[in-house]
Amino acid sequence: MLSVCQIKSARAILGWSAADLAEKSGVGATTLRRYEMGCGIPNANVKTLQAIKSTFEEAGVEFLGDPLVNPGVMLHLK
Repeated sequence: MLSVCQIKSARAILGWSAADLAEKSGVGATTLRRYEMGCGIPNANVKTLQAIKSTFEEAGVEFLGDPLVNPGVMLHLK
């Protein structure tokens, strides 16, 4: 599970735009923008959230904490 804060933070720590994430994850840019306008856990298909999470993890992002209580991200440099 991912929170909106974690998605935004992961993009920021990698220096990716929404278009970058859309291209790398296969999730539409409009869908990503809709998720990022919300708060908490995006109302999304589990498969879509997994695609986003996997893309970030492949880039070195680790998701920390509980997405609703204390969401966080950490970048592991390669």
